[in-house]
Order: sequence, then structure tokens, then C-alpha cells
Amino acid sequence: MKIAISTEENLGLESAVCGHFGHCSRFLIVETENCAIKNVQTVENATSDCGGKCMGSQEVAKYGVEAVISGGMGLGAQQKLAAANIKVYGFNGKAKDAVAALLAGNIDGVTSCAGHQHGEGHTCGGHHH
Repeated sequence: MKIAISTEENLGLESAVCGHFGHCSRFLIVETENCAIKNVQTVENATSDCGGKCMGSQEVAKYGVEAVISGGMGLGAQQKLAAANIKVYGFNGKAKDAVAALLAGNIDGVTSCAGHQHGEGHTCGGHHH
């Protein structure tokens, strides 16, 4: 399975999961096989500085991922990922723990970030400009 994890740090699996999918500066693309991590790749999020019209969902979809893990995500991104048959999970902590939780089936869906529909400020944790 291929998983995309939103992150700000460039520390591989030690990176913290970013609190907001659309504003993270990079994604960790993690490939798993037989419940083990086979390959890890860090890719820049070319769409992170987008003023709210984020295309992060299209950015990760081009890597053929089946799941996305993020601290939080707006409804638009959730809908785009769902339309692409990509499952979305929420996690706060290190990327390696997020992968372990997913492989163990011990992870929940992502929480929707408030304030996206009307242009108000975000209430998501870990938001940086």
C-alpha cells in the first residue's frame, strides 16, 4: 500500500504529522508491503502556498497513494480524495507511529478543519505560514 503523510519536517519517518494537510510543505510517500515499510520518499508539496485554493489532493494522487494521513483537513480536500478513492486518516504524532497505527487498524478518520467554507481563520493545530 502507498500512503501519503503530510509533514513540515524533512526527517523521514521521524517527521511530525502536519496539523493541516493543505499547508504542509512536503509529503512523505510511504510504501508498505506485508505490514512492513518497504520504501520512504519525501516529496515537496508544490501547492502549499496557495492561499486557500489548495490542490494538495491532486498532488498526492499523482503518486498513486491509497491513503492519506494528516492532522486535519478541509472538507474540499476530503471530498477530492474520496472521489479519487483515497482513504483519509487523522493522526497527531510522528509519521512512523502514524504508519504503525494504520497498519494495525488503530487509526481514525481525519477531523475537518473549521473555517474553510467561509474564509475565516483556521482553528487547526500546527498551522504555519
